[in-house]
Amino acid sequence: MTTTTWPVDPRRIADPFGERAPLALSRRYGLLGATFDFLSDSPELLALVDAAYGGLPAHELDGPTLRVELRLAEDDAAFTAEPPRPRMLGGAGLVGATVDAHNLVIVLPEAGRAAVQLSRSMLGFGYHARYELIEFAVFQLAARTQGLVALHAGCVGLDGVGALLMGVSGAGKSTLTLHAALQGLDFLTEDGSFVEPRTLRATGVANFLHLRFDALAWIDDAAVRARAQASPVIRRRSGVEKFELDLRGGWVRLAAQPLRLRHLVFASPEPDRAGALLRALSTDELLERLHGDQAYAMGQPGWPSFVQGCRQLHGWVLARGTHPAEGAAALRSLLMG
Repeated sequence: MTTTTWPVDPRRIADPFGERAPLALSRRYGLLGATFDFLSDSPELLALVDAAYGGLPAHELDGPTLRVELRLAEDDAAFTAEPPRPRMLGGAGLVGATVDAHNLVIVLPEAGRAAVQLSRSMLGFGYHARYELIEFAVFQLAARTQGLVALHAGCVGLDGVGALLMGVSGAGKSTLTLHAALQGLDFLTEDGSFVEPRTLRATGVANFLHLRFDALAWIDDAAVRARAQASPVIRRRSGVEKFELDLRGGWVRLAAQPLRLRHLVFASPEPDRAGALLRALSTDELLERLHGDQAYAMGQPGWPSFVQGCRQLHGWVLARGTHPAEGAAALRSLLMG
């Protein structure tokens, strides 16, 4: 019988996990109140980081310096369609998500570090790589190390004062947010707001806004409509396709600093029937809607302090007008008051 001896890479013996492989490439960005150092062995992976976080105002909340390591997987498995949906994992002080054996993210909040591994096949699905793995690391590190409450909510502001935008899917929040930005309000985030529970200062990543194709009918400015149509098209896990409109570059105002929250606005898909787009909420109504809208946030450590602070805020229901610009004007009037 013949025995075949396969060559063994001595580097694998000395470093079987690849944890000491050099990461010679780096970027530093101020994000969500913290300083993020991204280190990688791949220019393609850093290009994803630059696409997500380049050109953003650095929001300072006196946060820590956090580290995200991005490594390109040595092995690969081609996807026949979009990558599988990530599966969440957690325990022993870490959280993470895994797509398959080659694409995953692990976050260690107590150490202020995260590791992201991507395959070459995943590089062909940049939207999923950014949002489901890289952004996962950034959001989890920022929220957990600083005690921020992560909300599924947009946010716009004026002169340092902010309004959170919540509501059910289909209420037109993205189109409303775009029109608010076109009317000169500061754009903070489309749907991922992070709030200091004691000070009620909100931060976010002011990079992209995602528009359904039918939202183009509500954009009267030909240049803005052309910009949207020229944007990349992304496909949500739900199957819905949207334009990924980049708001950077100076054509709208991005919030230069975290915004001090003054209003909670719940966008409604129902049309205005009472002659006024905005209806004030009592404190009890505000808190009831808040609890019904933010199931994930309710399990976070800072939630009780955040809810207590929200008792001092103004709550509103914003009905759907005949044009999204009307809702944006109503938001502007709130923030100017």
